[in-house]
Amino acid sequence: MPRIRTARRAAFLMFYASTVLPYASAHAARSAAGGEPDTLRKIVVTATLRAVPDVDLAGSATVLGAHTLRAAGEQHFEDVLPLVPNLNWSGDTSRPRYFQIRGIGELEQYQGAPNPSVGFIIDDIDFSGLGSAATLFDIARIQVLRGPQATIDGANALAGLIVVQSEAPADRFGGRVEVGAGDYGTRSYGAVLTGPVPALDSAFRIAAQRYVSNGFYTNVFLHRNNTNNRDETTLRGRWRYRPDPNLRVDLTVLHVAINNGYDAWAVDNSRTTESDQPGEDVQHSTGVSLHSIYRGWHAATLTAIATYARSLIGYGYDGDWGNERLWAPYTYQYSEFQARNRSTRSLELRLASPARPGIDWLVGVYGFEMREGLSDTNLGVYVDPIQQYASTTDSVLTSRYRDRNVALYGEIGGEIGSRTRWSVGVRGERHTTRYHDLTTNLGAPSTSNAFAPSFALWGGHLSIDYALRPEEHLYALISRGYKAGGFNLSQGLPAGERTFGSESLIDYEIGHKLVADRGRVQADTSIFYMRRQSPQLKTGTQLVADDPNTFVFYTGNASSGYSYGVESSLRWRATRTMTFGAAFGWLQTLYRGFVQNGILLPDRPLPHAPDWQGALNAQWQDPRGPYARIDVTGLGGFYYDLPPNPTRSHPYGLANVKVGWKDARYDVDLWVRNVLNKDYTVRGFYFGDVPPNFPNALYTQLGDPRTWGADLTVRF
Repeated sequence: MPRIRTARRAAFLMFYASTVLPYASAHAARSAAGGEPDTLRKIVVTATLRAVPDVDLAGSATVLGAHTLRAAGEQHFEDVLPLVPNLNWSGDTSRPRYFQIRGIGELEQYQGAPNPSVGFIIDDIDFSGLGSAATLFDIARIQVLRGPQATIDGANALAGLIVVQSEAPADRFGGRVEVGAGDYGTRSYGAVLTGPVPALDSAFRIAAQRYVSNGFYTNVFLHRNNTNNRDETTLRGRWRYRPDPNLRVDLTVLHVAINNGYDAWAVDNSRTTESDQPGEDVQHSTGVSLHSIYRGWHAATLTAIATYARSLIGYGYDGDWGNERLWAPYTYQYSEFQARNRSTRSLELRLASPARPGIDWLVGVYGFEMREGLSDTNLGVYVDPIQQYASTTDSVLTSRYRDRNVALYGEIGGEIGSRTRWSVGVRGERHTTRYHDLTTNLGAPSTSNAFAPSFALWGGHLSIDYALRPEEHLYALISRGYKAGGFNLSQGLPAGERTFGSESLIDYEIGHKLVADRGRVQADTSIFYMRRQSPQLKTGTQLVADDPNTFVFYTGNASSGYSYGVESSLRWRATRTMTFGAAFGWLQTLYRGFVQNGILLPDRPLPHAPDWQGALNAQWQDPRGPYARIDVTGLGGFYYDLPPNPTRSHPYGLANVKVGWKDARYDVDLWVRNVLNKDYTVRGFYFGDVPPNFPNALYTQLGDPRTWGADLTVRF
């Protein structure tokens, strides 16, 4: 193991030394003669409290612009997620819903109230824990801020923040129509219309898309190939009102309807399922946001953001992954279905000093409320005719949850000389929650729970940025993140494991950022160490050996933990027609002092925290129209879960290819994803599912196989 780790460190140092450092030393001496190629698009991070060029940002961030999203992706954030260092996701859903940044984040939500570690924002609306809504149609950029973002987003951003922003209305009339088709019954249709409304000092944008696919599994019991289908609709409208240069108001209305099937588990871990009750993964999210900026005051700029969203979520699965023929002579039939109704509303007011040299400041107040209702139905029966044993598990849980959060935050920064800039931010917030449930059990007494915890939390950051040159910076950052505590709902848990406490995290980070060779090279590297106090960890246990629906999840606090590693990326415009890119993440994690059922678990790395991630891409774009792009991504192995699950995934690499024609009016794309048709896993469970002895075994969910298709875009 030490030799492997040393080899990985050496590989990263070779990568950095052979790509970034030569340009850092040579870019000042480059000559403009000889037909200078076009420069790369400058990266601006807007997910922070103030928009700032990435080279000036004292923190680790990845920005995927519209060009990258279209060139490397197809339909969903899932397609481009491997381009972001130290970002992973857990399966157990049809689309990525739960994310891990630097190894920290939720794997699923079967029981309990929402308690995310990774913030997820779409057009100012909080969709944390509901990442299925991240379709890519008409998206301008996706920004991933790694490390605690307490000053920006508070408790929801303990590990980091993902911000999705759609395209803004245009000042000229135009639009486009897109159609696509591929294997596995893939079809897509979309249209965009945008333009000005001069009489109202406004501009508008309307986007609509539908995407369908049979999915990649065949159910041999039901003789169907669409039990794991995808059916995704995106509707979005934006209105920008700008009566004068000092006032801008943006209104966004969106509706995302995910009507996907969920039949992705087979007893033999193949793509051939045998379930007689295939599940579903449905999310209907409707939201509205109002974002206004007023710059008419000499002393400050006022920003006001108001949002409202409602999501109806349906999630169900076949608990035994089989049917009566498969399990004969045993009667073995289990299923679960959850229906959630979540609403959120928020209001934020922010005053900031104008952008000018010297001291700048920012203060804000934030209020947020979430309400969620849940109905969780578990049905199951097991009959062993040989041992003459029978059990029935039928229960319905209904619950109501409310979380209110009020926060005050501020940030101040300034300059020390002509090259050094400092920044200090702090945020304090108060969480108050109320929860009540009722579980009705067939043939057993009903049970109920009620909780009303509250937490006072704080976090912030201190950073120093030093400019070696105008476009080469070094930075150092210390930030503190936090996360509220909560409660567990799984029946049968000991009283001492029904609640868990809040946690905190301190991130120490240094980094180097560079724009070189007259804008043709952009590179950044961050080295971080994050120390966690009382980290919240979710584990699980099966309470009844012959009842898979009694496999319960619950959260507890370990004594401490850490994550450390490296994140690096490089973009290089080699010629007018060739662009290369690379991203690399190296990660080591560990938790200590976690007690499960009275037993101290051994120290171990966090689940879904691969020790390395990498991405390479090359794109050729001829000015006359033809182009080609190849993406190669890789992921190291990771533990699927905490003990008692001892299993790990295998490292894998994937390749995606896209070729086509692009000009001012038309795009024609031919694409192949997972070219080599690699089998890889996105989730794994270790428990007993096969009667009559129910031996523990690993069951995995596979990622997408090789797929291909073609898209046509017509602009007007």
